[in-house]
Amino acid sequence: MNELAGKTYVVTGAGGGLGRAYAVELAAYGAAVVVNDISDAGCRETVRLIGADGGRAVAVVGSVAEWAVAESLPRTAAEAFGRFDGLVNNAGVIHDRLPWEEDESSLRRIVEVNVLGALFCGVNALKALVEQGSGAIVNVTSGSLLGLAGVSTYGATKGAVASLTYGWAVETAGTGVRVNGLMPRGQTRMTAERSGKDTSLGASKVAVPASPSPEVIAPLVVYLMSDAAGFSGRIIRHDGQQITFVDPMAWQSGVAIPGKVPLKEVAAAVAELESRR
Repeated sequence: MNELAGKTYVVTGAGGGLGRAYAVELAAYGAAVVVNDISDAGCRETVRLIGADGGRAVAVVGSVAEWAVAESLPRTAAEAFGRFDGLVNNAGVIHDRLPWEEDESSLRRIVEVNVLGALFCGVNALKALVEQGSGAIVNVTSGSLLGLAGVSTYGATKGAVASLTYGWAVETAGTGVRVNGLMPRGQTRMTAERSGKDTSLGASKVAVPASPSPEVIAPLVVYLMSDAAGFSGRIIRHDGQQITFVDPMAWQSGVAIPGKVPLKEVAAAVAELESRR
């Protein structure tokens, strides 16, 4: 399997779980991998697994919420393997707390890792990729952005990552760089912590399939990072049972409001919109 031979990718949050599966799978298809995580032991184990299978990998230990770490990742790829072809923007932390139980420190931590970390890694990757006129980014988001009881803050950070995906795809149009999003569901420490919790989505109940192993999701990452995925600006969900495009929010056909109107007309217009749902 050498579809990615000669390519070099960075995978953040690759010290275990889904990130490790992504890194190992990319290497299995011939890519060299820069493995990033806050866990030194986790990084070393991922690098060991890749090496044991004949692949090439190096580790960069550190938090993506630190600019210096994020800035070093594309440079490390180029120095270690001679090139940098893309980023799997995967690192993140789960946060399971009701809104009225939040505190400042925990809110800062999740935003710094999940939002600033994704930004720091993404913008530094884009500097290199746009300059060379090729490459790919996969931003890892979550279905919780649509509303999931107990993890609204986490969902908000993943909503930001989805928005970055759409925005960066627009910004990079015509540059040779592709930006897409992945909405995975896999057996990881994060999903284990959510086991048995309420899975309401807005006002409706959704059937949630059993979480597949991370290795089930990983081939989709290989595809999205490869040249075979010739599109940009899409988010794809993989739940182990099916792969689905997630459509972005969009304005629907509206009700005409000719300037400022009385409150009752505003209410009537909104009621008509609600009746169309």
